[in-house]
Amino acid sequence: MRRLAGLLVVPLLLLTAACGSDDKGSDSNSKNGLPAITAGAKFGEKPTLAKGEGDPPKELKVEVISKGDGATTKKGDALQVNYLGQTWVSDKPFDNSFDKKQPLDLTLGAGSVIPGWEKGLEGQKVGSRVEMSIPPELGYGDQAKGEEIPANSTLVFVVDILKATTIPVSATGTQVAQDNIDLPKVGTNTDGKAPSVTFPKESGPPKKLVSNYVIEGKGGVLTAKDSVVVKYEAYLWAGGKKFDSTYQAGKTQTFPLEQVTLKGLKDGLVGKKVGSRVLLVIPPDQAFGAKEQQGIPKNSTLVFAVDLLTKV
Repeated sequence: MRRLAGLLVVPLLLLTAACGSDDKGSDSNSKNGLPAITAGAKFGEKPTLAKGEGDPPKELKVEVISKGDGATTKKGDALQVNYLGQTWVSDKPFDNSFDKKQPLDLTLGAGSVIPGWEKGLEGQKVGSRVEMSIPPELGYGDQAKGEEIPANSTLVFVVDILKATTIPVSATGTQVAQDNIDLPKVGTNTDGKAPSVTFPKESGPPKKLVSNYVIEGKGGVLTAKDSVVVKYEAYLWAGGKKFDSTYQAGKTQTFPLEQVTLKGLKDGLVGKKVGSRVLLVIPPDQAFGAKEQQGIPKNSTLVFAVDLLTKV
């Protein structure tokens, strides 16, 4: 079974993290061997970084530039961060969220960012600014990422931790009757385990998008501009074959809805309440259409059971 997150959401630059730091913070000068922040040193400001001096650290190095007073981040939290990244040997950023005015949403431990980020951001306080030097083995290794990130690059990031949200293990709320015999039935367990999905034996797939509550939560209604942390099971209608599962991977997935490329998935989630479990049946013209995608046959109707765990 292949994870298809890259087909569902426009891929973003994937980052990394590593061991936390107990430093109480420092000014913008490089006192521990990391490149100096030469402008924009305060939390919330777009930083400017000098080029690294000498050989880069061989291990992950994390410096707390300014320590926040919020909650301590932990594995499983949904984080929202601003960042700027460049390679050790350059003073030109290869990416940053400050110019985009769109923070990055990620879940610690979900594997959606490079390992250096996972390790470096865990154990930090919300409201902190940290600088990280990430060796190649915790970054992109021997793979180049365009001309700006050669193979075996040491990466340097300045990251502002804006927000951390504890993610529930399951949808919770009011069970909704599933009385249409022509649609799949989804389990209503709330123990964090994957819900069952039982397909009708004699019915064909619907021609239009189906987006039905299985469990109706009590949270806010999702808009097209929201990012939502989800768990899901995904099937082909034909044969009831499972093709993707966050439960099997043991990780959540964050969907920035503006970047969800599968039309039926986006349209089916917008307008639903956070905390809910939703059945989606997506016809081919709102899924992958007449193109085969990573083992999903062309003209396939897709079925998702999605838990909308929290907004970030």
